[in-house]
Amino acid sequence: MAHRVGAEIDRHGPWWYRMSLIRLENVSKTYRMGDVEVGALQGVSLDIDEGEIVSVMGPSGSGKSTLMNVVGCLDTPTSGRYELNGHEVSSMSDNLLSEIRGRQIGFVFQTYNLLKRLSARANVELPLVYGNGKGRRHRGLEALELVGLRDRSGHKPTELSGGQQQRVGIARALVKRPSILLADEPTGNLDSASSEEVMELMMALNRERGITVMIVTHEFDIAAATDRIISMLDGRVVGDSHREDWVQAGGLWSIGPGVNPGQPVKTELADM
Repeated sequence: MAHRVGAEIDRHGPWWYRMSLIRLENVSKTYRMGDVEVGALQGVSLDIDEGEIVSVMGPSGSGKSTLMNVVGCLDTPTSGRYELNGHEVSSMSDNLLSEIRGRQIGFVFQTYNLLKRLSARANVELPLVYGNGKGRRHRGLEALELVGLRDRSGHKPTELSGGQQQRVGIARALVKRPSILLADEPTGNLDSASSEEVMELMMALNRERGITVMIVTHEFDIAAATDRIISMLDGRVVGDSHREDWVQAGGLWSIGPGVNPGQPVKTELADM
């Protein structure tokens, strides 16, 4: 099912119109577990432009979820610099980080995180509860309209399919009209048809609304649908390729033992 969520954004202007919305410079994140220090991110440098749709791939423990937490202002780097929309946020207070999350960033989760006793509309409205409440119902229905579920606004999660529940989760992420959408394994609990539907929706939001999208995934077909694929291993970025380069090379970036940072490893699409 193809999704249209609005007029398509024209992003083919001169190159100097583009700007780095997300910039990480030599970012590291270390967690202490007793006497042991664990380096979840190690010297990550990365630029993501406004309006890009990007996937982050890697095995468990590669640092991709930590990267998303840092980008989403849920965590702060141990060292290095993180700029969001031209402002350094790596040393901001928890209150300021919370304000940035509320204004600029929407989150989508693998397990949907919906409250079963609430309707779809009430779940979508939850991020607005701490505001003044003005227009909350309208904005909730507007977000559900964007994901094609306005007619299911009164249904509870148990009355919806997995794909529909995830679309409610996306509507909840959109209700505060963020400029960035961060999705952690958004298709991990879905069948192939529902996964395709969710990806079509996120691609439409990116293409037609100009929302910058970062998707953390283990799935090669999901990553291949994005414009750019970032591969991680042991807390480092080991691959960063645009989809066009994948197509020209006839394969995908892969991660395996002995891969040097930045080294492309070709894996034929037919073998996936």
